[in-house]
Amino acid sequence: QVQLVESGGGLVQVGESLKLSCAASGHVSSIIGMAWYRQAPGKQRELVAAITSGGKIDYADVLKGRSTISSNIAGDTVYLQMSSLKPEDTGVYYCNVESVFDRNNYVYWGQGTQVIVSS
Repeated sequence: QVQLVESGGGLVQVGESLKLSCAASGHVSSIIGMAWYRQAPGKQRELVAAITSGGKIDYADVLKGRSTISSNIAGDTVYLQMSSLKPEDTGVYYCNVESVFDRNNYVYWGQGTQVIVSS
């Protein structure tokens, strides 16, 4: 089991920056990848960025060029630095973790952190 706690969301103005954090606890040694998703009001949840335990990073188009995903050395915390935020970036941002334990894959979600970009 992996538990996730997100933080860092809030209300910002257009053009400002925000850094989200997601701390994992529990069987963190089993984590093979961490990612950030977001869900705008009335829309489906979509991938923002992902990072593997080996350091491979992928960005979706939604925040490409305006976001940086990173993790700490222990591999139990993932960050999402966002800049030049726009009103369309408003939504709930979710942390997602994939782990492998006893040859089974598991996916965990955080509770979400709200980001509101005001014009």
